[in-house]
Amino acid sequence: MNSILSVATVCLLILCPQLRLSADESPGESDPRPQERQLPFEMHAKMTQLPIVHVGPADADLVGTDNRVLQAAVDYIASLGGGTVEILPGEYLMRDSLHLRSNVTVRGTKGETILRKSDGVVSPLSVDGDFGEQQFTVADATGFQVGFGVAIWDQNAGGFHTSVARITGRSDNTFSIDKPLMADCMVHNKARAATVFPVVSGYDLRNVRVENLVIEGNKDANVELNGCRGGGIFLYRGFGTVIQNCEVRNYNGDGISFQQSNDVTIVGCRSESNTQLGFHPGSGSQRPVVQNCIARHNGTDGLFLCWRVKHGFFENNLLEANGRFGISIGHKDTDNLLQSNRVLRNGEDGVNFRNETLGMAAHRNRLRDNVIEDNGTNGSAAGIRIRGETDGLVFENNVIRDTRPSEKQSQKVGVLIENQVGTLTLLDNQIEAENPVEDKREK
Repeated sequence: MNSILSVATVCLLILCPQLRLSADESPGESDPRPQERQLPFEMHAKMTQLPIVHVGPADADLVGTDNRVLQAAVDYIASLGGGTVEILPGEYLMRDSLHLRSNVTVRGTKGETILRKSDGVVSPLSVDGDFGEQQFTVADATGFQVGFGVAIWDQNAGGFHTSVARITGRSDNTFSIDKPLMADCMVHNKARAATVFPVVSGYDLRNVRVENLVIEGNKDANVELNGCRGGGIFLYRGFGTVIQNCEVRNYNGDGISFQQSNDVTIVGCRSESNTQLGFHPGSGSQRPVVQNCIARHNGTDGLFLCWRVKHGFFENNLLEANGRFGISIGHKDTDNLLQSNRVLRNGEDGVNFRNETLGMAAHRNRLRDNVIEDNGTNGSAAGIRIRGETDGLVFENNVIRDTRPSEKQSQKVGVLIENQVGTLTLLDNQIEAENPVEDKREK
């Protein structure tokens, strides 16, 4: 009987640890002190000092001026479990991406740490590249070298089917790569390889920060890399990454693109004069935050919400003088808040909701306190155009206007509502246009 009671007592103490407190203790007072509490995924407490290494042209822990020394620093810090790489002022020639690693912060000196994309080369393939193969053969191997970044594709292998990898070996005109081809790349479909890649990239990441870098894309000396696989800064499954005070300019493709990457934060960044999109969250990236950023003079859209971008927060950004739309929202992009942005002088509509059927449309997005002004520099446009079977939108307290002389005004319509659009709310907006609201829905 006593042994049964003893077992019961032990069980109570295990299941109800508060019973072990003395009469004058309250819950929590016997918890481990902060310095004794282990991290969630480590068997040690949080440390007050983490590894740091300085990289630069001189007077640094690691000395050099290209991607190899930067990568050596990032990989070294990653091997210690995480810390910080400080890149000193200077220009660094990038023949491959700087590949980010989990738990590593990469920090430059704002405006002075420049990562410059090298001149690229491109060649047709001379042998078909097959899905899953880890080699390719080019007609002209000039400019392809071991250690360089490379992209391989054909006219049917765009988007995510483009392969981006590193060259790991060579035999004549055949090169091995560190990743398998994502698609068949057929000679008869004009398959090509080019030494193009994101200048900074990260795959399958946690707890990464990128700060104070200038990315010089060198677009005149490189062919385009599509935004599903590239950008001046590119993330794929880069969960929780923070990009702060970075500038991406002159990249032949998107400025900053992140795909399948939840909880990404972009603050105080500039994306300018890139040939495609300024900021490109996409492919199911949920809860993105883009604040206090500038997208200017990009070839297409300033801010492009791609597929399944949900519960995002976009605030106090300037989307100006981009070639197509200031903001584009479409396929399953729902429940986002866009507030206090300035959408100015873009080529077509200021804000464009893309043409999607009911199950795929951009429902329940809210735009408030934005200024949408002087858009349509390529011709007649709307401040906001809503297409498809989009439903549940709210537009509140926005200023939508054209301030140019009347003979030069091209933002002719304030809000253009196409015929398939569902319910929407217009509340306390200030609209100055030849046609403030054009509603094509059946009454």
